[in-house]
Amino acid sequence: MTASFTRRRVTTKSRTAAVGAVAIVGALLLTGCGDQTNKAKQGNSSNAADKGPLFSKLPQKIQDAGVIKVGSDINYPPVEFKKNGKVMGLDPDLANALGKELGVTFEFNNATFDTLLSGLRSQRYDIAMSAMTDNKGRQDGVDPDTGKKAGEGVDFVDYFTAGVSIYTKKGADQSIKTWDDLCGKKIVVQRGTVSHDLAKAESKKCEKSGKRKIAVEAFGNDTEAQTRLRGGGAAAGSSDFPVAAYAVKTSGGGKDFQLVGEQVDAAPYGIAVSKDNTELRDALQQALALIIANGEYDKIVAKWGVKDGAVTKAIINGGK
Repeated sequence: MTASFTRRRVTTKSRTAAVGAVAIVGALLLTGCGDQTNKAKQGNSSNAADKGPLFSKLPQKIQDAGVIKVGSDINYPPVEFKKNGKVMGLDPDLANALGKELGVTFEFNNATFDTLLSGLRSQRYDIAMSAMTDNKGRQDGVDPDTGKKAGEGVDFVDYFTAGVSIYTKKGADQSIKTWDDLCGKKIVVQRGTVSHDLAKAESKKCEKSGKRKIAVEAFGNDTEAQTRLRGGGAAAGSSDFPVAAYAVKTSGGGKDFQLVGEQVDAAPYGIAVSKDNTELRDALQQALALIIANGEYDKIVAKWGVKDGAVTKAIINGGK
C-alpha cells in the first residue's frame, strides 16, 4: 500500500530505550500537541478521566459520540481481514489498544481501498486505517498518474513500515527476480495501491528501454488478484510484504505461491486524518506514543509476525 524510498530490503529497526520512549510520551502530553465490526469497548463513566488518559484530547464531537469511525478495506490479511464474521488483524488490534488510551470505540467500516480517502474527505469516516502508505502524493492530494492536484490531501500518523514484494505461483517463477524481469509479462495488483502505482511506473520504464510493457491487471481487492494468479491468469502478483508473505504462507496450505526477489520501496503505513482535524490527529499520535512506551505495540506486532516493520516513535507525515 507502499511508496517511494530507495530500493532496499526492510530491516528490523533498533529499539530505543524505554526511558527515551517515556520521555517522548511525556513531551507529547504536555504539548497537547459500511460494516460495523471491530470495537474497543470502554467504561460508561461520565468522568473523562475514567474513560481513558487521552479522552479530553479528542475533538468534542468524538467525545460526545464515543466512537471513531474507521474506513478500511477489510480484505488484506494479516493487516485487516474477517474470519468467522469477526474483523481481526494488525490494524484492528492496534485500534483496540489506541481505543483504550483514548477512551472511545474504533468502529471499522468496510470499503474498497481506492474509495477510502474520498470517504474521509466526505466525512463518512473520521480516519482511514488500512495498510495505507504515507507518501507526499497522498499528503498533498496529488494523482499518482497525472502528477496534478486531485483533491484535498491528508495527514498521517505513521505506525508501521513495509516494502513491496513480488510473488508468483509456486514452482513457476518464470525467472522473475526483479521488476525488470516483468517486462512483457502480466502482473496482478490491488487497484489504487502503491503496488499498482509501481507496476505502472515500471511498465513505462520497460517501454522506454525498448522492451515490451508490463501488462497490469488491477482488482478491487488483493484476494481477487491472488485468485487470478492462482488460476494462471498472470505471471506474478505484487502487494505489501506482510500481505504477500501471509498469502505465501497460508494459501493452499503454503503450496500456491512463493516470494521472489527482495522488498522494494520501504515506507510507513499511516492512519489518515483530514488536514483540518488536527485535534484528532494529535490525539492519535499521543495514543500511539503511549502504546509504544508501555509495550502493548510490541506485543501486537509480534502476535502477527511482523516485528521487522515495527516503529519506535509516533511520527506525523514521515512519508517521502
